[in-house]
Amino acid sequence: MREIVLDTETTGLNYKSGDRVIEVGCVELFNHVSTTNSLQFYCSTNKIIDGGATKIHGLTNAFLNEHPPFKENVKKFLEFIGNDPLVIHNAEFDTGFINNELMLLGIGPLKNKIIDTISLARKTLNTRIANLDYLCRRFQIDLSERNLHGALLDSQLLAEVYLELIGGKQISMNLNTTKKAKNMSSINNTKKSYLISKVPLTNENILLHKSLVKGIKNSLWKKFDY
Repeated sequence: MREIVLDTETTGLNYKSGDRVIEVGCVELFNHVSTTNSLQFYCSTNKIIDGGATKIHGLTNAFLNEHPPFKENVKKFLEFIGNDPLVIHNAEFDTGFINNELMLLGIGPLKNKIIDTISLARKTLNTRIANLDYLCRRFQIDLSERNLHGALLDSQLLAEVYLELIGGKQISMNLNTTKKAKNMSSINNTKKSYLISKVPLTNENILLHKSLVKGIKNSLWKKFDY
C-alpha cells in the first residue's frame, strides 16, 4: 500500500483572499515504511508574502522569483501523488490551498483519500493538543533541524509521527519478522516434522515440559489442564 505524506508552505493563511502555495513537500510511504522517494519544489508568485508567514518558513519573494510557478510543477506533482491516500496535518488547510491552485489552472480538485493526522492524533492519544512540535516531542522524534517550517522537512517529521500513531514501526518489524519466518519455513518444516514424529507424548515428557515452563509468567500453558 502506497501513501503520500504531504505539506505546503503558503504566502498567508487564506487562499480565498489571494494567498498562494509557495512550497510543496511530499514523502512516500510503502506498507507503512518510509522510502527514499520524495518530491519538493518552490513556487514563484506575484502575491506578496505575509510578514508573519515569512517568520514561520523563512521564504521571501526574492528567493521564490528564482523558481517556476506552481503551474510548471503541477504535472510532476499530480504524477507523484497519483490516486494514493494523502497523509496531511490539518488537511483542510493544505487541501484548500492545493485545490485552489488546481482550480486556477482549470484542473479539478484532489480526489485522493485524505488522512488528517490532527484528527488521528486527537482520537488516538485522547489529547486536544496535536500540533506537530508537540507530537514529535511526545514520540521523541528529533526536532533539532526544525528552526523554520519547511514543507519537505515537515513531511518527513509527519511521516514519523504518522507511523507512531498507527503503530507503523511495530507493523514494519512484524512484517520483517514474518518475512524471515516464511523464508525459514521451508528449511525448518522437515526438521519440525522430524522432531514432532520422534518425541513421544508420555507422562515423563509431560512432567519434564511442565518443569521447563514453570517459571514463565502468564504462559499459555497455564490456561490448559493437560
